[in-house]
Amino acid sequence: MGAAAAWAFNFMLHLADRLFLGVLAGYRAPGLPSEGGFPTEVAGPYSLWLVPLVAALGGLIVGIITWRLAPEAEGHGTDNVVRAFHRDGGRLRARLAPVKLVTSAITIGSGGSAGREGPIAMIAATLGSWYADLRRRDEHDRRLLLLVGAAAGISAIFRSPIGAALFVVEVLYADMEFEAGVLLYATLGAIVAYALGGLFSGFGALFAVPLPIAPLRSALDYGWYVVLGVAAGLLATVMPVIFYRTRDLFRRLPVHPVAKPAIGAGLTGVLAIAFPQLIGGGYGWIQRAMDGRMLLGTLLALTIGKIVALSLTVGSGGSGGVFAPSLYVGAMLGGAVAAAAHLPAAPFVVVGMAAVFAGSAHVPFATMMMVVEMTGGYTLLVPAAVAVMLSYLVQTRLSASLQYRSLYEAQVGSRGDSPAHHTAHLEIALRILREKEFTDLDVGELDLVSLLRSGVPVEIGANQHMVVGVLRADSPCANTTIAASGRSMAGEGTNIVALLRGERMLAPRADLVLEAGDRLILIAADAGLEQLGQHLDRW
Repeated sequence: MGAAAAWAFNFMLHLADRLFLGVLAGYRAPGLPSEGGFPTEVAGPYSLWLVPLVAALGGLIVGIITWRLAPEAEGHGTDNVVRAFHRDGGRLRARLAPVKLVTSAITIGSGGSAGREGPIAMIAATLGSWYADLRRRDEHDRRLLLLVGAAAGISAIFRSPIGAALFVVEVLYADMEFEAGVLLYATLGAIVAYALGGLFSGFGALFAVPLPIAPLRSALDYGWYVVLGVAAGLLATVMPVIFYRTRDLFRRLPVHPVAKPAIGAGLTGVLAIAFPQLIGGGYGWIQRAMDGRMLLGTLLALTIGKIVALSLTVGSGGSGGVFAPSLYVGAMLGGAVAAAAHLPAAPFVVVGMAAVFAGSAHVPFATMMMVVEMTGGYTLLVPAAVAVMLSYLVQTRLSASLQYRSLYEAQVGSRGDSPAHHTAHLEIALRILREKEFTDLDVGELDLVSLLRSGVPVEIGANQHMVVGVLRADSPCANTTIAASGRSMAGEGTNIVALLRGERMLAPRADLVLEAGDRLILIAADAGLEQLGQHLDRW
């Protein structure tokens, strides 16, 4: 199903590109030979002046379709998959697949600056969710099939089976965590989709990297990969801020929702008059940068221009992914570093592609594998690892206090922060109780609902009670870490076993800051029960 979705999407994308840019504007961007594209740009005398009108027309059609049929189809798609996994039991409406397929093909094909990763992830994930409903599978299986579908679609369209499987298990979390239980199934789905897709599109790498890659002149030249990694981290910090600030601006714009994608696409088209390299996904221009056929000034301008164009296209409500534009930004940055250092372009372009997306999306391991699979540049794994890790570390440090830390807004920090694992977290909390050997209470039969509603401390033996309550705003423990004061709110030996904040259940780590309104399940000694009154209200 993932391979079929990728084939259908590519077909619709080529059809939209020929109709909007080819027929209406008389423009053809460079393409990848591996996908049947031509390496040269073709433009008529008035083509670039027509691009803003054609892009705005495409945006208007997309706005009408999404507003009438599926508003959640706007945006970059992968975020919806992440949100569905964490908060919606893996459920996506079946109509999203055809709506996303059509709207994304029109957005990109009419000149919008967006990519294919988000749409195909959402389309194939929707098929997985639909199949789970068709077979009456439970919520756990639906979440699993959601991710397997996404991995299969991404693998087929980008020819990156291992990277796609790693991506869907890593992209769920902003911190360094994985949904490891899905990895085996996602890998199997991705490999099958890659094998079937290869029958139609071939098994070669997406990009043609000049091989063998010439070694650098000296060991000091490898320091430029460090420079590239740090620069990529800075760009990766800025990208989510610009992207989501632009989206917020469009959401506040006092115009009908149908018109917003047309405005964003039209503005992108205006940018394309000066820089036609910003049109569409830009894979052909990445190949030209890889071949060393672009100048330093142009590379720097396109690095910033692509971020703006992506934000206008997708942030306004257009339908398209952020993966390809992020690779584009990294490729241009890598090419600029190579040009400044007078070094071969190809290795720096490949490493730059990996470094920028790894930092901006918080997916370092998946990105390294996806990029080397897409380019065949396996000999660059070591410098790519250096640049990727530097980019990730720089980005996570600089973005820690920012509102928008990642290109994927629906990511949660860790498994303990995901509503998908709340039940598992409660089971862990109960297992902690069992390990404490509170023999006077049969924890296995504990009715948690009745306990939480009662508001009465429940004796569990050994002169200890289980207590539930809501942290008061005037509590001395509010706005302090669990290690600093939470562990002693009922005297020594206080043990917080679970914490709920809104809809999220958080792991009670020592560095977690308690907030007013947090709902706590804790164990307290008899002597500390009266002390709890100054901290907790009834749940």
